[in-house]
Amino acid sequence: MAELFGEAFEAEMVDVSVELERIRDLGSAVGSSLTRSLRGAISEGRSLRTLLVDIGRAFADVALKAALRPFGDLVAGGIESLFAGINPALAPVRPFAKGGVLSAPTYFPMAGQWGLAGEAGPEAILPLRRGADGRLGVAAGGGQAVTVNFNVTASDARSFATAEAEVSAMLLRAVRRGTRGS
Repeated sequence: MAELFGEAFEAEMVDVSVELERIRDLGSAVGSSLTRSLRGAISEGRSLRTLLVDIGRAFADVALKAALRPFGDLVAGGIESLFAGINPALAPVRPFAKGGVLSAPTYFPMAGQWGLAGEAGPEAILPLRRGADGRLGVAAGGGQAVTVNFNVTASDARSFATAEAEVSAMLLRAVRRGTRGS
């Protein structure tokens, strides 16, 4: 989706889905509070007034939880950022299986030491894949068809027939180059 609309759009869609999840949680909490209050009123024979007071308290409790949740998330995020700043290994994990760009200095663990990338400007992470010949190389993202055109200029049919061997050799070289790259 990021290829079509960009990463900013994808980030906005993630934010929208988080908000929809919060709304769904709020609705569930209201529904369960109402159900609990009605069940209690029916089984205990309470008055309508008591039932309405209980429902009002339940709504107030749900609203208070929803209002304080962003504050709790802010505090949790601040504490997480603090510890991630002290120890980069505690920071959230961002996968690069399909590649990516590091545009700021970024630490990463290596065997027995720490690596640093992006310290002198943007650096790319490229996924590797074994080719048909077994060698490891940068994975090509294409897989699209390749068109090869040959232009043969001949004055007559006989000169075209004599160029046939040369055209065949050129086609064979083009096919071999194509199979080496895949």
